[in-house]
Amino acid sequence: MTFAALWSFVLVVGLLTLTPGIDTALILRTATVRSARQAWGVVLGIQSGTLIWGVLASAGITALLTASHVAYEVVRWAGAGYLVWMGVRMLWSTRRPEPETADEPEPVASFLAGWRRGLLTNLLNPKMGAFYVALLPQFIPAGATPLLYGILLAGVHVALGLVWSTVLVATARRLRGLLRRPKARRVLDRVTGTVIVAFGVRLATEAR
Repeated sequence: MTFAALWSFVLVVGLLTLTPGIDTALILRTATVRSARQAWGVVLGIQSGTLIWGVLASAGITALLTASHVAYEVVRWAGAGYLVWMGVRMLWSTRRPEPETADEPEPVASFLAGWRRGLLTNLLNPKMGAFYVALLPQFIPAGATPLLYGILLAGVHVALGLVWSTVLVATARRLRGLLRRPKARRVLDRVTGTVIVAFGVRLATEAR
C-alpha cells in the first residue's frame, strides 16, 4: 500500500467519521444521560461492528449481501425496525415530566448493554457493508492479501472513530451537569429519539 493511498483512505473515512449521524447522536445521548462506562460501551460496540464489516468485506462475504436482494432486504428491515423501536422508546420515556432535583444520582449503566446497542446499531445497517464493498478494493494494492490489508484499513477506520468518540464523550461529560436536568433531558431524548426514528424510516424507505 502506498503512502498516498493510505492517506486517501484516511481522508475518506475521516470525513465519514466526522459527519454527524446516528452514531454521534447515540454516543452523545448515552454519555450525557447515562454514564461514561456505558458510553464507552456504545463506542466500542460501534467500532466492533466497523471491524466486523471490514473483515467480512475483505473476505468477500459482504459482496453476497449486496448481490442478494433478499439478504440485503432482511438486514435493512431488521435495522430499520431496531432503530425505530429504539427511537420510539426514547420519545415514550419523555411523555411524563420528571420532578426537578438538584442532585439526581447517575443511573446504573452496564458497559455490556452499551456495547450491545452500539454493535447492533452498526451491524444492522447494510449500507455499512455496501460502503466497505465499494471502498476497500480501491485501496488494496494488486498482489496483496485482501483479508490482511482489509483488516489493516478497517483498523485505521476504527482508530479514527475512537479518537473522535473520545472528543464526543469528553464534551458530553462536561455538559452533563446541565443536560441531565429533567427538562433538558426530556429535550435531549426527544431530539435524539426523533433523529434515530428518522434514520430508521430513511433506511426503510430509501432505495437500495
